[in-house]
Amino acid sequence: MSKLRCGLIGNPLGHSWSPEIHAILGDYDYTLWPMEEDAVAPFLKARDFDAINVTIPYKKTVMPHLDRISDEARRIGSVNTVVKEADGTLSGYNTDYFGLSYMLARRGFELRGKKVVILGSGGASVTAQTVAADRGAAQIAVVTHRENTPETLRGHGDAEILINTTPVGMFPHNGESPASLDYFPRLEAVVDMIYNPARTALILDAEERKIPSASGLPMLVAQAKMAAELFTRSPLSDTVFDEALREVSKAKRNLALVGMPGCGKSTVGRLFAEHSGRVFVDLDAEIEKEAGRPIPAIFSSDGEAAFRDLETAVLARFSKASSLVLATGGGAVIRAENRRLLRENSVVLHLTRPLDALAKDGRPLSQANSAETLWNARRDFYRAVSDAALPVDPDPAVTLARVTAWWECFSDKNT
Repeated sequence: MSKLRCGLIGNPLGHSWSPEIHAILGDYDYTLWPMEEDAVAPFLKARDFDAINVTIPYKKTVMPHLDRISDEARRIGSVNTVVKEADGTLSGYNTDYFGLSYMLARRGFELRGKKVVILGSGGASVTAQTVAADRGAAQIAVVTHRENTPETLRGHGDAEILINTTPVGMFPHNGESPASLDYFPRLEAVVDMIYNPARTALILDAEERKIPSASGLPMLVAQAKMAAELFTRSPLSDTVFDEALREVSKAKRNLALVGMPGCGKSTVGRLFAEHSGRVFVDLDAEIEKEAGRPIPAIFSSDGEAAFRDLETAVLARFSKASSLVLATGGGAVIRAENRRLLRENSVVLHLTRPLDALAKDGRPLSQANSAETLWNARRDFYRAVSDAALPVDPDPAVTLARVTAWWECFSDKNT
């Protein structure tokens, strides 16, 4: 029996993570079909597919060409999943509704009786409004782009749930935030529907304030789970969802290594990159490439402040990427800006080594300061930015085994 022919239509599609997610969720072909708007109607009329997902900008475009539309899709006014029935007719659904509902339930975010502020007024906003209403929100306030002013936001200072449906902060515009959380002193939860980067500026701000938060990746995987159930007409267990979320998160997140100068970050990073099939990036080497001279020369001629500026600029470039192994310089954690950059898209591992075993060659600050002095100045920064710490063994193979085992366990526990 031939596999179901499924896929995704939209424009553009180069950024889509859907093929990787659906490869985990079901045994069917999943193809990307980028197309111009005038090709959508003929594509649907030809019905040369079994089921499709629909993304921007065609979620409304497909609706007049469908034979039936589900209740939630009709209320939201957009369709993101189309299934060809046995009789050849087309049914439309909105699985984003399910994805957001599932993610809210998974994180334990209660909307009933709460004031919910939704940033943005596009299609994703309508989905969030519908979900919030169905989950019993007492008040729903939508803040449009034009209304997103300090005065308006202060007027919603009693908000308990904040949901961002705008693209502000989405790759490649990492670091931008749609609103300051200072305006919302009563927040109980922050939801950002963006999934790349893994932690947007809004999510990082929430974490710093100890406000429970959720990014868009669980929603993305949950809506794909429901789409897969519609494709195959078979239910999928929550275990399959957990596996898909874990594997996609693991595949896309960087592994960033931090630690004292000379602790072995570059050696371990290269080994893990080779073992996992990832690209290895040595931040210090990239800084030297950018400057056209070695780091000691930068320190000697321009000073540490100039070096740190260059370090931040190079880190900002690589922190946006996915699936890297990134070895940082020993002092990269000093700046708060750098610590945020590291946490955007990376799982951060602190490699430790006895201070008397640290290498000093070619490291200006290590030669000018004792290891104890550097450690005392930086240890709190290492701890603040890291998800875990592991000791470096004199045998690199032993350290590689430790990092590999930790990576698997960490991914299991933190998605």
